[in-house]
Amino acid sequence: MRVWPGSPYPQGATWDGEGVNFSLFSENAEAVDLCLFEQPDDPFESHRIQMRERTDLIWHCYLPDVRPGQLYGYRVHGPYEPAEGHRFNPNKLLIDPYAKSVSGTIEKWSDSMFGYAIAHRDEDLSFDERDSAGDMPKCVVIDPSFTWGEDRKPLTPWNRTVIYECHLRGMTMLHPDIRDEIRGTYLAMASDPIIDHLLSLGVSAVELMPVHQFVADRQLVERGLTNYWGYNTIAFFAPHAAYATGGLGQQVTEFKSMVKAFHRAGIEVILDVVYNHTGEGNQLGPTLSLRGVDNASFYRLSPDDRRYYQDFSGTGNSLNMLHPRTIQLIMDSLRYWAVDMRVDGFRFDLAPVLARELHEVNRLGTFFDIIQQDPLLSQVKLIAEPWDVGQGGYQVGNFPVGWAEWNGKYRDCVRRFWRGDPGQVAELAYRISGSSDLYAASGRRTYATINFVTAHDGFTLNDLVSFEQKHNEANGENNHDGSDQNFSRNWGVEGPTDAPRIEQLRERMQRNLLATLIFSQGVRMLVGGDELGRTQLGNNNAYCQDNEVSWVNWDLTASGRQLLQFTRDVLEIFRSNPVLRRRSFFTGRLIAAEGVKDVMWIRPDGREMSAEDWADTDNQVLGMLVDGHATDELDERGRPIYGDTLLLILNAGAKSRPFELPKGDGNGAWQEIINTGRTEATTPHAHRKEQALSVAAHSLVLLRWGEEL
Repeated sequence: MRVWPGSPYPQGATWDGEGVNFSLFSENAEAVDLCLFEQPDDPFESHRIQMRERTDLIWHCYLPDVRPGQLYGYRVHGPYEPAEGHRFNPNKLLIDPYAKSVSGTIEKWSDSMFGYAIAHRDEDLSFDERDSAGDMPKCVVIDPSFTWGEDRKPLTPWNRTVIYECHLRGMTMLHPDIRDEIRGTYLAMASDPIIDHLLSLGVSAVELMPVHQFVADRQLVERGLTNYWGYNTIAFFAPHAAYATGGLGQQVTEFKSMVKAFHRAGIEVILDVVYNHTGEGNQLGPTLSLRGVDNASFYRLSPDDRRYYQDFSGTGNSLNMLHPRTIQLIMDSLRYWAVDMRVDGFRFDLAPVLARELHEVNRLGTFFDIIQQDPLLSQVKLIAEPWDVGQGGYQVGNFPVGWAEWNGKYRDCVRRFWRGDPGQVAELAYRISGSSDLYAASGRRTYATINFVTAHDGFTLNDLVSFEQKHNEANGENNHDGSDQNFSRNWGVEGPTDAPRIEQLRERMQRNLLATLIFSQGVRMLVGGDELGRTQLGNNNAYCQDNEVSWVNWDLTASGRQLLQFTRDVLEIFRSNPVLRRRSFFTGRLIAAEGVKDVMWIRPDGREMSAEDWADTDNQVLGMLVDGHATDELDERGRPIYGDTLLLILNAGAKSRPFELPKGDGNGAWQEIINTGRTEATTPHAHRKEQALSVAAHSLVLLRWGEEL
């Protein structure tokens, strides 16, 4: 086979129409072999090519006789000195960190995949000479060509964004209108039944749980489980092969087809990305890619003993954000997904790990500086999960301008308020008005907060009002996994019940939580299936359940159909009224031209809340009055877009409360448009402006001021 010198850039395997350039960074390697294979399960390579060229610590060659579809991997030679941080072992076939496609997933673990003799599981200083090639998936050279046609990114403004977080396999496995042969795939996610459902809700963006190529932990596989969620990445450029319908490299084309279909429907695609760690785990983990390519460069090692890893992620390792080539790997991956794969944004799992300069979290760390200065990536949607498991890792409110954050304080406050905890009203006012206490001081705006009540991690909405304890026995960890702090309430009995009173109250609480979320300032995030009443049977950590526990059940009950319609109704109210999608924070001051405040906090007698009211920990009722002129949206010519004056009343108490409706402007009346205390929660009902409204216990009411009926 002809071997030419090639180029160090771009890294990875690059087809240029004539041949393929191969490029691999390794600072500490002594030699690198490129291995070519004929079939995915081949135990031996058909060609082994020593890469003799090395430029700027990057090993490279060009093969003019290789074409797309070629299978390959690397063997990297160097010192095996774990105490010094080096774990080179050329007996282990390695996945290219820049691989655009991988031939498949690891279905069965083998001892050969470990760099040390597995018989000495507690002694990783040993050296294993078994060849892993027959057990390892292979990298695939791709042809990047794709007909995008007139594809355009939707570019939905942040303040109009409604995010739908979901697992593409879980969304599609049980849908009756999706063909059996494509269920659980990119093509199923982009099928008409799924897109039609999202459009009926008014969703503007799907946030897909990890689709980078990942591995299932050995201990899970050997217990008959799997890493269903996918937070165990092994290749940052490759779409997960198991989500394709088949064929080498087919996942790239099918992923692009999915993005194109979503864009055609006006829906953005946000990826949940896991750059904080990889699936290689700690010192006892397998040697699959980065560990064998250059362990000391890519991973954070303990400064006291480089045999061990610094673990800020709780998974055994953390990527080394102090090394420029590690940062480059992440940045190149982000640009690839934004440019070649055309995704619209990223949600960064355990984002503080990426900001750790030494041990501390530095919110103006190198990684964030680079993104802020990048002309492309600074313009996509950037979302941080603002906590990790390391010391000082809870960083809600501390990310830079240009970033949005999962607002865990919003989630906890809203849950605690509606389950009846005392002393929540003062914080609730901050949360439903955009959390200015967290974001305003740094110059950020309302869309810095991603508001959510539930996420993939934790109870579903249905389970949040049906269980007070987690029930994770199916995970095989004696119910020790998953959070114990759920701020949930079962309203009378743990789990499913036939008691009509409890069922009706649970249905009302789901409506309360959904309506609070949608009517809060900030960016709304729903979780796939919550609008249908999905349950995980009390499992609040279903990361390993690739089955009906996690999959969305589309066979709806009567209450599920009602909840779905309610979700559509409240989202339509959001879309139709600009006062619900402010970009700037409320001030509580007068609107100059109107002589009224942009927001007023109202107590049950119709008067404005006083300092004593805010300090009353027994108070469980709050009214939020937003004037229709309190908008900051403009049309394309800069003219203000006004909305309706709205009064939102929340009663988390156990008793109904009379609420004196404040007087509106001019001749008009308050019209009830949402009342979760009614059987028909969205049936309009007019009230005269002098009339007091009885707000049922555990209920939410939204009223609109308009012409008297």
